[in-house]
Amino acid sequence: MGFFAFLLLGLLAGAIAKAILPGKQAGGWIMTLLLGVIGALLGGWLGSILLNAPLEDFFSLRTWLLAIGGSIIVLLIYGAITGRKGARV
Repeated sequence: MGFFAFLLLGLLAGAIAKAILPGKQAGGWIMTLLLGVIGALLGGWLGSILLNAPLEDFFSLRTWLLAIGGSIIVLLIYGAITGRKGARV
């Protein structure tokens, strides 16, 4: 996967992860991009270790699920570190 495709995947995965998590998370689109790319890397790394399924193809459902799952994990860790808690709805 190319560099720009990976950035786009990270941005979209981070945005989807923010939409999935309840409450309001901090950060704008740049923070979403950074956390999404880190989450995609984490998801790809965990997928390659646990499931033997690395992030290779941009249009693969497995790639997107691993990237979104990794982004959710990174957002939860980021929220725990910064101490920002989402408002309960």
